[in-house]
Amino acid sequence: MTRTLRALLASVALCLVPVTATAQAADNSQPGAILLADDVRLMADDRLVASGNVEAMYGDQRLQAKTITYDRKTDTLTIEGPIILQQGDSTLVLADDAELDREMRNGLLTGARVVLQNEVQLAANAMVTVEGRYSQLYRTAVTSCRICETGRPPLWQIRAQKVIHDREERQLYFSNAQLRVMDVPVFYLPRLRLPDPSLERATGFLLPSFINSTLVGTGLKLPYFIRLGDHRDLTLTPFLTTKTRTLEMRYRQAFRNGDLLIRGAVTDDDFGSKSKRGYLFAAGRFDLKRDFVLNFDIEVASDDSYLFDYGYSYKDWLDSEISIERARRDEYIRGALTYYHSQRVGQSNATLPTIVGNAEYEKRLYPHRLGGELRLGAQAHGHYRSSDLRTDGTDLDPWADGRDVMRFTFSADWLRNWTLASGVIAEVRTGLAVDSFHVTQGGGLGASSATQVTPSTAVQLRWPFLKTSAKGVMQVIEPVAQLSWTGGSNPLIPNDESTRIEFDEGNLFSISRYPAPDRRERGLNAAYGVQWTRLDPDGWQASLAMGQVYRDTREIDANGVPSLTESSGLQDKFSDILLAGQYKSDTGLTLTARGLFDDGFAATKAEARASWYTDRTSLSGTYIWLRSDFAEDRVEDVSEWSITGSYRLARHWTGTANLRYDVARDTRVSSGVGLKYTNECVELSVNASRWYSSSTILQETTDITFTVALLGFTAKTDTSSYTRTCKN
Repeated sequence: MTRTLRALLASVALCLVPVTATAQAADNSQPGAILLADDVRLMADDRLVASGNVEAMYGDQRLQAKTITYDRKTDTLTIEGPIILQQGDSTLVLADDAELDREMRNGLLTGARVVLQNEVQLAANAMVTVEGRYSQLYRTAVTSCRICETGRPPLWQIRAQKVIHDREERQLYFSNAQLRVMDVPVFYLPRLRLPDPSLERATGFLLPSFINSTLVGTGLKLPYFIRLGDHRDLTLTPFLTTKTRTLEMRYRQAFRNGDLLIRGAVTDDDFGSKSKRGYLFAAGRFDLKRDFVLNFDIEVASDDSYLFDYGYSYKDWLDSEISIERARRDEYIRGALTYYHSQRVGQSNATLPTIVGNAEYEKRLYPHRLGGELRLGAQAHGHYRSSDLRTDGTDLDPWADGRDVMRFTFSADWLRNWTLASGVIAEVRTGLAVDSFHVTQGGGLGASSATQVTPSTAVQLRWPFLKTSAKGVMQVIEPVAQLSWTGGSNPLIPNDESTRIEFDEGNLFSISRYPAPDRRERGLNAAYGVQWTRLDPDGWQASLAMGQVYRDTREIDANGVPSLTESSGLQDKFSDILLAGQYKSDTGLTLTARGLFDDGFAATKAEARASWYTDRTSLSGTYIWLRSDFAEDRVEDVSEWSITGSYRLARHWTGTANLRYDVARDTRVSSGVGLKYTNECVELSVNASRWYSSSTILQETTDITFTVALLGFTAKTDTSSYTRTCKN
């Protein structure tokens, strides 16, 4: 009965809407007005009075009130509250009383409170709306903190004589603004502009950071964000301390076919090797025609310690590269030019391959008569040293310091597999590769040019076993064996590309485990291993892999010297035993470990990682062990572990800590602790870190950083769990 009455009254109300409103609805420029109420009366003085659960809708606005009186002569609405006015999806207005025009675009609201994006609240004595775009609020208090009926002031608020909200530009303009913390005035600005919460990018200041460092001094970072359009922006960050003056910069631009990011800084200090210091990092990616992709990055610094001193990067090597590549289902093309710069102590960039060029092409074909897959490949590689020396310098490299190398490789491989009746999967692979090398400034210790033809073939057998229990536990055991042969011998040329060999479960069954074709594993080789996997329906899983390589003769180079390093695990006829395992649970725990063990089961290389992630805890740790190996420039053992974690101590408090420790040297590398408080309107964080250095160019430093963020505008909390609740 009530629903029928409300529908009837709505129809009557629509009939009473002025003709102009009906005409607007007819041409679709504006929607018609809708009025719903428990009681609607047409008075003798040409007034329409609606009362009892009144709702009025016009365009994207919806009004709820106790009583609405429409005066046709003045074309105005007189509204008695409490009033709830919803403007679109982002603005909610609460008021005591109001007087508005028929379209609810102009008028006055008293006792108004505006809620933007459920984040920011503006409370004012009165609010004037102009053309549905501007809202002028007088004697206003603005905050994003939860306000409870306890009489206590919010944690922070901005008091202003007048605030103008531009709904179209999504900006808030303050006049005579005063920042208050716990109702205590702490800052005054005659003019202030802030974006409303719906605007993600707006010109203005970002979160400041207060920094105290034993190296760079005590100072302030105050980023200023400049919106240059819908697709680009610039952030300038003055960093002023007692010991340094720095201007940081970040530029971003999005294009229709890619994006660009540039970061850099310029510094004037008195503790570096130069008074004027700086760095520039740039990276970009662009989609080209015919599915090609252009990538480039630039990394340059004024001196080798600048990035470490200011914490911009901890890379030992800076690399700048430009590349073009295309990856399709059966084709891959890539060309790249890279410039390297070493920041390590004792290394000379003149005698290192600083300019490296690479080009590669691979094509997959599927011949019908042969069956299987045919892979055709071509590579070109070259590296250049700026040194002009033709004989060995002061380092221990037996080759010339200024040598430059060019390599061309062409290869063809045919692969085919069969599934035998017993369930064994057999795979056959055979191929031919041609490598051509050209060496300049080689010092006369090796050939200036060499060409090597390398035939190869391999047969691999896999026999997977699958078992599923009555409880749904599935286990897979797969033994694998491979026999391979590679002909030819490695030419007498310097080894510049394959100086580091990694032996793991990823290349256990490769024909050659060298990372580049300037070296290949020759002769007869056998590899065997087994992998076990268990999948439990309760949500956890585990896997374990073991393998070993056997060759008929030890791998030696043209000078009769073993070409595989001692710590590679591959130097002897029988390689070290490879072990790798992983465990993952549904509680967020992940354990991963791998290692190489010699015949006495002593570790040659080993690493272990553990992580645990829950709603309150984030913990990860890594341990690494490397045996000393002069051939890999490691004069002593490496034993190091690092731990990083965070724990949500309480609803609003989160603690963090990290530690990196060098076990071999019995010394700490770095450490840090932090504490963060977060609620719906503020985030306070303090972090202390310590860097321990044994380098001659890097200094030990202790940094303390304090950051304050007023949330609710463009900065928001990650989750609503930080929002405070009011007690009844």
